[in-house]
Amino acid sequence: MRIFDIIIANWRRWLAVTLAVVSAIALSSCNPTQFKSQAAQVPQLVASTLGDPKTFNYALNQASPNVFAFIYEGLIGENGVTGAIEPALAESWQISEDKLRIVFTLREGLKWSDGEPLTADDVVFTYNDIYLNEKIPTDVRDVLKIGESRALPKVQKLDTRRVEFTIPEPFAPFLRTTGLVIMPAHSLRESVKTLDSEGKPKFISMWGVDTDPDKIIVNGPYRMASYQTNERVVFERNPYYWRKDAVGNPMPYIERFIWQIVENTDTALLQFRSGGLDMLGVSPLTFSLLKREEKRGDFTIYDGGPSSGTSFIAFNLNKGRKKDGTPLVNPIKSRWFNTVEFRQAVAYAIDRQTLIDNIFRGIGKTQNSPISVQSPYYLSPQEGLKVYDYNPENAKQLLLGAGFKYNDRGQLLDANGNRVRFTLLSSSGSRTAEAVGAQIKQDLSKIGIQVDLSLIDFGTLGEKLGNSFDWECYFGGFTGGVEPNDGANVWAPDGGLHVFNQKPQPNQSPIIGREVADWEAQIGRLYIEGAKELDEAKRQAIYAETQRLSQEYLPFIYLVNPLSLAAVRNNIQGVKYSGLGGLLWNIQELKIEQK
Repeated sequence: MRIFDIIIANWRRWLAVTLAVVSAIALSSCNPTQFKSQAAQVPQLVASTLGDPKTFNYALNQASPNVFAFIYEGLIGENGVTGAIEPALAESWQISEDKLRIVFTLREGLKWSDGEPLTADDVVFTYNDIYLNEKIPTDVRDVLKIGESRALPKVQKLDTRRVEFTIPEPFAPFLRTTGLVIMPAHSLRESVKTLDSEGKPKFISMWGVDTDPDKIIVNGPYRMASYQTNERVVFERNPYYWRKDAVGNPMPYIERFIWQIVENTDTALLQFRSGGLDMLGVSPLTFSLLKREEKRGDFTIYDGGPSSGTSFIAFNLNKGRKKDGTPLVNPIKSRWFNTVEFRQAVAYAIDRQTLIDNIFRGIGKTQNSPISVQSPYYLSPQEGLKVYDYNPENAKQLLLGAGFKYNDRGQLLDANGNRVRFTLLSSSGSRTAEAVGAQIKQDLSKIGIQVDLSLIDFGTLGEKLGNSFDWECYFGGFTGGVEPNDGANVWAPDGGLHVFNQKPQPNQSPIIGREVADWEAQIGRLYIEGAKELDEAKRQAIYAETQRLSQEYLPFIYLVNPLSLAAVRNNIQGVKYSGLGGLLWNIQELKIEQK
């Protein structure tokens, strides 16, 4: 999402849940000009985000934005404008005729940020010991699972610079899955081998946000220099980064990158307008103001086209119970949420065009699909995708047909006379999120539903969604990309981000009595079929069916697809902003023109 201003700088492009619906490129009340006085001659870029990092361990990450796009690379990368696959740590690769084998050749002389050599051993370790290790609870494994058997690729070293990946059956996204970041064997191998008192690898507790940044060994354009909770992450140029420009100059060009941590977007706007911030995600609420100030403020507003992410509300459909017998969701409300007509009625009752006109200032379109509009697999309404244009009367008829009823005050009751009322959670710190939530509350009141809007901090929301599962409805979004299979961990019933009916992960408490609906299982099967189908026309047909099912059964009720807009100081050169890649996907190419 963009206003919803997510920095989709992760060119590795696997879908990560966005719990902060406005993870804006913003700035906190700490004045970044202090850094300029402390290091006057050091070229530096100042941007920021809502919320602290959740982990420095890539394999365990579930949140976006995150630090990994700046500090790590994989064998391949993805162009943030075109979506094309490009060489990264691997200078080349060869795919066998039967599409079951890829041999990668690493660049010569690769090094980690501590100067140690980066070799094929690191690649094999990353995949075999971390991503494919069943003892490590990583969402990455969901993306690598192949076919009905859910088999995993085999990875072996051929020599110091060559690594072979093999799979048992055709897997269309095979090449793109090798863009996962490579992690350092010399720093992490011992933690994978060593088990704690519960028999879990020590790796699971490695590289949390309390780790000294100097201990985090990386291979990307930057390494972390410092992290101060609720304040900032400071990145410095990785002296061993492999990229050089056409004339041999080391990259990235900008020596220091400062990521401020903010609590709200109002402060961000003030700081940008006062000149303390180099870039800002532009929301529809601030577009007109900033557009008038472009010349005076010496900045340019870039239009990156439609956002590649999604925004939605989702209901907790999990029918399970905690091990003490307590239901995750009140059984009365669970029956409402698991009634498809109820979800469809809610979809019809939300006036998305008014959301666009009033809150998004006309800068966006209604959203109907989980697949990014930039993807060749996107199914448009013109091609037959079901839509839920505002129709409160239709919503009421669906509810009455499903056994709900109205009292003499127009309040919606279920068949047993219970008042229909639920809590909608959203991340705090954004006027846009508050406004969207307020309108949804107002819209649903028109069909007799009472919504209690609860704005909570990023960390608490993440805990509820990903650990305690203690929630009824939430407003959030996912990042997007070209390859649908990058969302396999969202749509597979046992996926780590199957948030609307979450299965507990290996390190979490069990859930008793969880059920998987037929349509839910069917979407999961279709994602498996789509991944193994090599014929592009057939793949498109398969993913079209997943979108039809998603819109029929509405595990996510999609809202708005805004334009991606960002304001950048004119002395920042090399910007290639897009809705697909975001603002900082090519951070290694950015330059600061000295005035």
